[in-house]
Amino acid sequence: MSFESLWADESAIGRSPDTGGYTRGGWSPTEREATHWFLDQCAARGLTVESDGIGNLIAWWGASDGPGVVTGSHLDSVIDGGAFDGPLGVVSALAAVDQLRAEGFEPGVPIGIGAFVEEEGARFGMPCLGSRVAAGVLPAEKALQLKDRVGVGLGEALEKAGLDPAAVGPSPLLRRMGTFVELHVEQGRGLTAPVGVASSIWPHGRFRFTFGGEANHAGTTLMEDRHDPMLTYAMTALAANKQARLAGARATFGRLSVEPNGTNAVPSQVTAWLDARAADTATLESLLAAITKQATERAERDGTTLEVTPESVSPIVDFPAGLRDRLVNVLDGAPVLPTGAGHDAGVFSDAGIPTAMLFVRNPTGISHSPAEYAEMDDCLAGVEALAAVLKDLAK
Repeated sequence: MSFESLWADESAIGRSPDTGGYTRGGWSPTEREATHWFLDQCAARGLTVESDGIGNLIAWWGASDGPGVVTGSHLDSVIDGGAFDGPLGVVSALAAVDQLRAEGFEPGVPIGIGAFVEEEGARFGMPCLGSRVAAGVLPAEKALQLKDRVGVGLGEALEKAGLDPAAVGPSPLLRRMGTFVELHVEQGRGLTAPVGVASSIWPHGRFRFTFGGEANHAGTTLMEDRHDPMLTYAMTALAANKQARLAGARATFGRLSVEPNGTNAVPSQVTAWLDARAADTATLESLLAAITKQATERAERDGTTLEVTPESVSPIVDFPAGLRDRLVNVLDGAPVLPTGAGHDAGVFSDAGIPTAMLFVRNPTGISHSPAEYAEMDDCLAGVEALAAVLKDLAK
C-alpha cells in the first residue's frame, strides 16, 4: 500500500469539517479510532503487536524476540491541531517497512513500529505521558491521579478504552528497544532541505501560575478598590513575552481558566499555564525566574497573590553523536538542527536508549494548527530516508 493511500486513510480520521483540524486527546473516541486503524494496518501486514498497561503499542517485523530497531511516533493531537504532528511518523514507518519488504530486505534484528499514547498531553496535561510512564519517569500512582478538563481521571479513561489501570507502570516494551528513530514533521522554519537529522531537543517545561484575587461587582467596585487577578495575569503575559525575546527563548501562555468566569464580575482567581523553552537549562531557569519576579512584583501592587507550580520539566536532550552522524552519512550529508519541540524520542533517549530523529520539511513553519503542512514530495523523501536508515541499522 502506498504512502499516499495510507496517508489519505489515516488523515481522514477525526478531521473537523469546520476547521480542518484534529482533536485527538489520549484515549478519546477519535484517538481510539486512529489506534484501531493502526492495529488493522499491522494485522494486514502480519506484524506481531505488543502493548503495555497504558496503551503504548509496538508492532514487530522479524522472527527474533530480541532487541530491535523501533521507529514510529504518536497518533494523538493538540486541540484543533494539524494532520502531520505525530501521524506522519507512524504512517511513514508503515510505508518504510512496506518498501523494505518489497525490496526483499531481511532484517538482521527485528524492526518495530511504535504508536505511543498522549504525547501531546492535550487531555491530561502531561506531555509524553505514555513514554514517561513506560520509562518509569512518571510513577504510576502519580499518573493515575491526573484528571482531564472535565474531571475524568486517567484510570477511568483507561477502563473505558478497555485497559486495566492496575497494569500501568514501567513498560516491558522498552527492553526490546535497542535503538529508536522517530520521524517527525519539523515544527518551525529551521529546515530548508526535504529531510534533516536532529541534534538536540531544547529543555522545556509547563508551569501553572495561579493568581488569586477578590471577586466583586464589575459595575460598582471602584477601580482603585479592586484586587483583580486578571490584571496581574495580563501584565505577567506581557512580561513573559518580553523576557523570552530578550533571552532568545520561548514563553507562551496558551491556556487560561477564570473563576467565576462571569462577564460582570471581577475574577476571584485566574489560572494560567506557561510553556517555556530555551536552548539551554541556565537560560530556561533564568527566564522562569525573571517572569516569576515580575509577576510577584505586580501581584504586590495589585493586592493579589501568586503561586507557581511546575507541572512538567524536561531537561535538554543531546542525541548520541555517533548515531546522529551515522544517519547523516546514510542520508548523504543531511542537515543537522536542534528543535524546540518535545518528543517521545527525548524521553527514550533520557532512559538510555540510543535515539535519533529525522525531520521532514515544513514549508510554512506552522504547527499545532490546522494549517500545519508538508509537501507530498517531502513526505515521500522522508519515507525513503527512514527506509534507508532502518535498512542500515537492522542489517
